[in-house]
Amino acid sequence: MTKATVYSWALMALAASQASAQGFGPSQVVVSPVIEKEVSVGHAFVGTVMPSKKALIGSAVDGRVIEFPLNEGDRVAEGQPLAQLLTDTITLEIEAAEAELELRRQALAELENGTRPEEKDQAKARMSSAEARRAYMQARRKRWQQLYDTNRAISEEELDEAISSGIESEQAYLETKAAYDLAIAGPRKEQIAQSRAQVAVQEATVNRLKDQLSKHSIISRFDGYVTAEHTEVGQWVKQGDPVAEVAALDDVEVLAYVVEQHVTHVRVGSQVTVEVPAIPGQAFSGAVSEIVPQADVQARTFPVKIRVKNEIVDQVPLLKAGMYARVVLPTGGRQVATLVPKDAIVLGGAQPMVFVVEGASTVGETGKVAPVPVKVGVADGGLIQVTSPLKPGQLVVVQGNERLRPGQEVAIQRTEAPATDKTISQATSE
Repeated sequence: MTKATVYSWALMALAASQASAQGFGPSQVVVSPVIEKEVSVGHAFVGTVMPSKKALIGSAVDGRVIEFPLNEGDRVAEGQPLAQLLTDTITLEIEAAEAELELRRQALAELENGTRPEEKDQAKARMSSAEARRAYMQARRKRWQQLYDTNRAISEEELDEAISSGIESEQAYLETKAAYDLAIAGPRKEQIAQSRAQVAVQEATVNRLKDQLSKHSIISRFDGYVTAEHTEVGQWVKQGDPVAEVAALDDVEVLAYVVEQHVTHVRVGSQVTVEVPAIPGQAFSGAVSEIVPQADVQARTFPVKIRVKNEIVDQVPLLKAGMYARVVLPTGGRQVATLVPKDAIVLGGAQPMVFVVEGASTVGETGKVAPVPVKVGVADGGLIQVTSPLKPGQLVVVQGNERLRPGQEVAIQRTEAPATDKTISQATSE
């Protein structure tokens, strides 16, 4: 225990005694007993905080940057634009392609709707007119033929003209009848199929151009933070050129390298306590997410990744990529260790500690609290392993401890049984 810690606790005890002298009643607290349990031995390993995802986002098309609204360190959401390229030319192409698509759709609709009733009536009227003329011309031909055969009352040339007119009227009738039959039958299915194909081709053209347009807006594919800028407004970027680097830090991975004699005991899903020296007085809980089965052939160490939920304060992640970390992993073997509930650990000082209740053991009794410094190990569920002078059966405060001072008078409001349904790993240093 350092002199600074002893001095600070002495000041806290003095403040508590003064508060008691002023007539304040004892604080109500919830307690839980310290237990001993056979646990797996663990070892501490050095780790590095890494983003859960990291991407160097580039441009999918050539273009000139007209907007780049972000700076390094800014938070971005999934789908949020990182940069915007000039789109005037492709916008005009889309407008022209959409107009052509509408033209083809209307042509298809005309075919699918078939012949209008008015057009059928018109075709029928033409056919009736042609039929009447055909009847007249056939009768005229017969009369002229009789005149020629009887007494040659008409010339041969006039007879030939009557025969020709009769043939012509017959063909005109057949033509109008065919037109009427087509009007009744409507467009051929092959024509409709061709028109549909033309519409589909044009739709594909419009979609391709719109896809090209969307690529002119360069977006983030996940929530994260801009960690590097690679362009500026006015710069020309080519397809594949980097625009920005984004790292996901809402969840981080602590990468530790575990020696081969210990890695066989590490299991995916194991609960792990992570300490970051840059953030003193705070421990983070995580779980083993990956064990890479490929060692560094020189060091004979295997990468192990621990997934940790980050804390975001004012849009800024508490855990930052590249921070040094310390993790305790279960590495086999079993021995008896001292365990307390996680809620009993008080952080924020020079060293983690717990408050032990002295002079009281049952609900309603009054006693005083004494701080005990501890060194935490691996956590699992609601328990955490501690190295300290604590003894089994001692009562530690699990609720109300954040407001306590050394020597402060407390009253036991409730006693909670510790959660002992899971195996805990004890930490030792190599």
